[in-house]
Amino acid sequence: MSDDGSSTTATNPEADAGSEGATTPGTGTARDRLPSTRGGVEASLDRIVRENRFTIAVLFPAVGAVTLVGSAEGWVPEPFAFHPWFVLFGVVVMRSPLVAGILPLFDRRAVGWLAVLVSYTYLIESVGVRTGWPYGGFEYAIDLGPMLGGVPLALPVFFIPLVVNAYLLCLLLLGSRASNGPVRLVAVSATVVAMDVVLDPGAVALGFWTFGGGAFYDVPLSNYAGWVLSAVVAVVTLDRAFDTDAVRERLASCEFMLDDMVSFVILWGGINVWFGNAIPALVALAFGVGLLRTDRFDAGLLRPSSASE
Repeated sequence: MSDDGSSTTATNPEADAGSEGATTPGTGTARDRLPSTRGGVEASLDRIVRENRFTIAVLFPAVGAVTLVGSAEGWVPEPFAFHPWFVLFGVVVMRSPLVAGILPLFDRRAVGWLAVLVSYTYLIESVGVRTGWPYGGFEYAIDLGPMLGGVPLALPVFFIPLVVNAYLLCLLLLGSRASNGPVRLVAVSATVVAMDVVLDPGAVALGFWTFGGGAFYDVPLSNYAGWVLSAVVAVVTLDRAFDTDAVRERLASCEFMLDDMVSFVILWGGINVWFGNAIPALVALAFGVGLLRTDRFDAGLLRPSSASE
């Protein structure tokens, strides 16, 4: 898999539908050339992500890790150090494979349940900032963009994809066992907590937020108890938002759907390696091995495309 290394796919009727009304190249307005149907938008996003997989899944997190470490170490001058809009832009780009992958699964039910999960995300974080429950007392130490009641407005962009990525990874690795609800709940919840074993120590080392100390790389163990609660809520919500069989079918046909997990491993694994957080770095490596076991990432992901290929 590389920027152009994915296999050629059959013509998609939805993509054809999105090109209805398109003009001859070089004629008409830019608006005329935009897809005019939902199928067209989905096909266009698929194409953009598929053609830029290396840039999105490897280059962006690698540059992000260097930039964030440089900001923490004082190498990046103000006002660019930890610039919130640069951070948000990078996160949005890295999330794009997941968004493009899951978009065809959205219907009114999915929108409704995702709205419930977004509301829960803001609520539990607001409670946590004010009371220290359930994650332990913490506070944001750098600017992460606009705030809503002491909580970053972009919080769902940071949290919900973690859960969805864990959900998708477990569906692939569990195989037929993923059809068992309790097995799926335990496996995905454990995976979400393991992802936070990577995330929180790295974020604390960078100075994104602080717990004021803790037993695990300055993170209190109560934080992970809180993540168990939030993971269970999120998995139950996702089970109601999406049909599991439909998700598995989309996973089978969309080779880039877990590229955001690749970004996670590179970004947070690299940050933890730099700060000497051995256990979080090893857990990130374990996620990398798990991703390789899904048989989605051939050697092409490790290099950008070239015009000669």
